[in-house]
Amino acid sequence: MSHNRFGLFFSTAAEPAQDTPWRPRADVYRTRDGWLLKFELAGVALDDVAVSAQGSAVTVSGVRRDRTVEESCWHYSMEISYSRFERTVHLPCSLDSARLSVDYENGILWVRVHL
Repeated sequence: MSHNRFGLFFSTAAEPAQDTPWRPRADVYRTRDGWLLKFELAGVALDDVAVSAQGSAVTVSGVRRDRTVEESCWHYSMEISYSRFERTVHLPCSLDSARLSVDYENGILWVRVHL
């Protein structure tokens, strides 16, 4: 069995296709007046995020950009997804009259759904 010099350390077999958005991890909490959804979006600028609600679903989408600004910089290994993302969370209620509020702190997007 032969491996190239770096094949033992860096595998590309599980890399997602470029057209497929990555899915941020999410935590969902029931609150007194609605719901709290937290999305893990480290390295994403709030200006690059969109939040929408329709029916019983809340969708967070956007893009994480590689903001490397150094000249003469070539990548050696890249494991962070710099591309489009999208995550939809379905809640067990209608959101037609709900109000959404958004906060962003330390790489976590907080979406509060007020019923």
